[in-house]
Amino acid sequence: MRKIIAVTMILVAGLLAVNAQEPTTPEAKPNKNAPVITFTELVHDYGTIKQGSDGNFDFQFKNSGKDPLIVNNVKSSCGCTVAEYTKDPVAKNKTGVVKVRYNTNNIGSFVKTVTIYSNATNNPVVLTIKGTVEQAAQQQAN
Repeated sequence: MRKIIAVTMILVAGLLAVNAQEPTTPEAKPNKNAPVITFTELVHDYGTIKQGSDGNFDFQFKNSGKDPLIVNNVKSSCGCTVAEYTKDPVAKNKTGVVKVRYNTNNIGSFVKTVTIYSNATNNPVVLTIKGTVEQAAQQQAN
């Protein structure tokens, strides 16, 4: 009787082990023609700037792939940073731009991100802006 129980348990354990294995599926081959978005820089440091000064910066990018690159969406980390971007498809070896504007009315240090979503193989890409805004000098009345 013990032999029957032992053999049954071994068979059940073997069946469970066989069923637990994941089926093997062939891996998808990467698209050799897929677009690749390449930025000239990923981080821009404004340094120390005055309150109310120009908080604009243009991040330039290139399509290093073969198929057209399409930027689908751009999201900034907060409402103090606004981004505009090239909406037309960017052909092979052509360039586009993500224009970032930081609200320099906010005093103090800042680090903000802008995330770029596209059809590129290296999607998404995160751009960073940083710096310090110091209070503008007060004008004295004569």
